[in-house]
Amino acid sequence: MKKLAIALIAGLLSTTGIAAAETVDPVEVASLSSASQKTGWLQVLSGGKPVKSNAKVAAVSRAPIARELVAFTEDVAPGTIIVDNSERRLYHVLGSGLAMKYAVSVGREGFIWTGTEKVTRKTEWPTWTPPQDMRAREAKKGKVLPVTMKGGLANPLGSRAIYLGSTIYRIHGTNQPSSLGKAQSSGCIRMANEDVEHLYAQVAPGTTVIVRN
Repeated sequence: MKKLAIALIAGLLSTTGIAAAETVDPVEVASLSSASQKTGWLQVLSGGKPVKSNAKVAAVSRAPIARELVAFTEDVAPGTIIVDNSERRLYHVLGSGLAMKYAVSVGREGFIWTGTEKVTRKTEWPTWTPPQDMRAREAKKGKVLPVTMKGGLANPLGSRAIYLGSTIYRIHGTNQPSSLGKAQSSGCIRMANEDVEHLYAQVAPGTTVIVRN
């Protein structure tokens, strides 16, 4: 019986054009615990293509201080954005006595500013082009900044940028959410990526932005 089975298998191999003596490479399935190959199931299913880490996205997007709807009775037009440097909060005035309050990072000592500007444009996943004086300043500290950097999770401008008048300042996201609620920027107003996306969707060019102490 065993000889008959072997003969049948040999016959099948010969009819398909595969010699019985040939060896067929085994199919290997990547293991999650493999020491030689750090491959997860998502990468296996994606054909080996890189998979964006949800954990990394969350780490640079979630606001460590939650936005909140608050009472707001100041006499300003609905839609106005007010940045309070001392409080390190941004208010988007909704009208009817309400505003949405977000935690922000404002200019550190020597870089803080005040004034009234208009939103001139908005950009998703903005390119970062650090000013020459910033590059020179950081070079003295031993840190080499790029001439330009395309948008992405590593970009200091985060996922959205709202440009203010003809200034070099923006309201933008950040890849350093731990700086929110502090005075650590070079003059721009930083927000968590999830917060700046929320604000971005509701703001149009021409919106008034008031930055005060």
